[in-house]
Formats: sequence, C-alpha cells, structure tokens
Amino acid sequence: MANITTPLLGMVDVAVTGHLGKAAYLAAIAVGGSMFNMLYWLFGFLRMGSSGMTAQAYGADDRRATDLILYRALLVAFIAGAIIIALQTPISGIVLRFMDPDPDTLGFATRYFEICVWGAPAVLGTYALGGWFLGMQNSRAQMWMSIVINLANIAVSLTLVYGFRLTIEGVATGTMTAQWLGLVTGLLICRRYRPTGRSWSEIADMRQLQRFFAVNTDIFLRTVCLVAVTVWFTRAGAQQGTVMLAVNALLMQLFMLFSFFMDGFAFAGEALCGRDVGRHDIGGLRRSIKALFSWGAGLALLFTLLYLTGGQWFLSLMSDDARVVESAGEYLWWAATIPIAGFAAFTWDGVFIGATRTRWMLISMAGATALFFAACLALFPSLHNHALWLAFTLYLAARGLGQSILARRLYTNL
Repeated sequence: MANITTPLLGMVDVAVTGHLGKAAYLAAIAVGGSMFNMLYWLFGFLRMGSSGMTAQAYGADDRRATDLILYRALLVAFIAGAIIIALQTPISGIVLRFMDPDPDTLGFATRYFEICVWGAPAVLGTYALGGWFLGMQNSRAQMWMSIVINLANIAVSLTLVYGFRLTIEGVATGTMTAQWLGLVTGLLICRRYRPTGRSWSEIADMRQLQRFFAVNTDIFLRTVCLVAVTVWFTRAGAQQGTVMLAVNALLMQLFMLFSFFMDGFAFAGEALCGRDVGRHDIGGLRRSIKALFSWGAGLALLFTLLYLTGGQWFLSLMSDDARVVESAGEYLWWAATIPIAGFAAFTWDGVFIGATRTRWMLISMAGATALFFAACLALFPSLHNHALWLAFTLYLAARGLGQSILARRLYTNL
C-alpha cells in the first residue's frame, strides 16, 4: 500500500502541470524530476542498506544493533540533505547544462528545483526511516508516511495552483511541504519503538561503520548506473524537442506506477529475506523467494494487459495537450512491454538487499547499463525515440537475467 501511493507524488505534479496549457510546464517537471531522481537515488543506500542490515539484526534479536543502524542512517541523511541545499546552485547549473532543455523549459525547471531542494533533508530522512521500518518488519509505518506525503501534496498543490494561480511555484511548494510532513510523521511513529540513547562512540564505531559503508558503497555505485540511465534517457528526449520530452515524461509515469507496485514486493523481500538470513533459515529464504516471484510474475502480466487496454485513457487523463497525447500513443506498446521485461530485476533487488549481497546487484547493474548505452548509441540515429525505449527494455531484462545467474550462489554463501 505504501508503494501504491508513492508514485502519486510525481503523478500529481505531472497531472497538474499537464492541464496548465503549456507543454513546457510538463517538460519542466520531467527535467526537474530527473534532477531530483539523480540526487536522491544516489542516496538510496540510506533506505536499502538500512533495511537489509536492520532486518538481519531483527532476525538475530539484536535490539542494540537496530537502534544504532537507525541513528547512523539519520545522521548521514541530515548531513547529506544540508550539503545538497548548500550546493544547490552549482548542482542545478551542471545538471541543466547537461540536459540542455529549451529556454522556456529551462526557466520553469530551474524555479521548480530552487523550491523543491529545500525538502532534501526531509526526503533523505524518510529514506532512512523507511528502510529501518521495513527491517523492523513494519511496512505499515512506511505506508502512513506515504499516505501523509501524498495527501499533503495533493491538497497543497491544488490549492496553490488553482486557488492562488502559482503554476510551477505552487506545484513545487506542494511537493516540498509534503516531504517535510512525511518526515515528521515518520519520526512520531519511530518514538513508539523507544530507541534507547546511544553514545557517540557507539554510533561512530569504526568496524560497524566500515560494514555500513561497505554495503552502502555497492548500492551507491549501483545507483550511479541507474541515475546515468535515467538522466541520459531524459536528455535524449530533451534533444528531440519539448513535445517528445513531454511524451516520454507521460509514458515514464506508466513505468513508475508499475515499478512502485513491484517495489512493494521487493521491499517485502528485503524484510523477509533479511530476517531469514539473520536466522540462517535457508528453507524460509527459499519459500520467500518463491512467493515473491509468483506474485511478481502475476503483477507483470496484469500491468501489461492494463496498459494495452487502458493506456490511452491514462495518457488522456494525465494531459489535455492533444499533440503530446497523440504522440505518446505511438510508443504506448513499449510501456506495456516493460512489466514483463523488468519484474525479475525488481524482485531480485529486494532479495539481494535483504541478504546484503549488494556486490551482486552492482555487477548485474553495471552490465545492464553498458548494454543500455551500447543500444542507444547504435540505434538512436535510425530509430530515434524508439531506440530509447528499446534500450531501456533491454536494460531491465539484462538486470534480471544477470541477477538470476548470480543468485545461484545465494544459498551457499549464508
């Protein structure tokens, strides 16, 4: 349920701007959203690393370890968020120059970034809390954080845009406000666990910090690959003009919707497989993986059918720009292919994070990223936007295949 509500944060921004009458608004959200994806995904280790280590400590019934993981993750989150705010000007300048949007889109995207960046500590803080809650086998806490974030975003964004006519500023302020309310909600829920006070020497224990950053370095480098694919995808769309950039932004919402459904089961994999590894329960680990793949395959088939039958309606709901919706329809079948191609990658991500086999995730991601760029460079001159979607589909399938091969070693390395 938490992940079903999560994509609403981006979808609300896209839907609101998609009805403001300018394709440049929608394009700006695509560029601005990619900028934050790049920044925040680089710190995704705060959630993924925390969940796996916390789940193993929970399985081993080590309360001291779970408390220390929480403190370390929150400390890194708040420091990183403050650094992002301090460096916002050079960060936005570098990324926008790389993406090279047209002048109208550039102005709107810059304004969106300047407002939303003040939510950085809150976003990274919710990453840390979300991973810790999952490791503690409490996905309901993350659900409540997501519900608060999305309801606040809808209410504030609609009020500012349609009540006060603030356009991009209203959308950005709504998003930033919702992020801080989500963090407050998570901290209030965290108090129920009564984490005990720990000394600075315990939190900064070098051996444990070394393990914390060893796991998280692999996740960080994996995320660099993921960000590289996403940013290049957006940049290649921007080079084809405002309309094509808006088209890809709409279609990417279909991928995001599926990915957050699948991530719900990946998160379950983090919690359950991490617990099984902490208990050294190989039989339980096998059962968890079998159940995750059964649900994943079913969801992939369901989403493919939904996109083939109702995808055009969804595109019309997200934008009233006839040119954008009509052009997006030409590429809709790519969005319908992605669930089948990608469900294995999402499922194995959850298993590997829970088992803290993050090096395997990095290896498979690096290979898939190389395939993505090879396909783009070879096919884009002749296939243009179709080449982007073909490369993206191959990238997802390659991740799943590589992880499936590496997973054969999982049961012998517990």
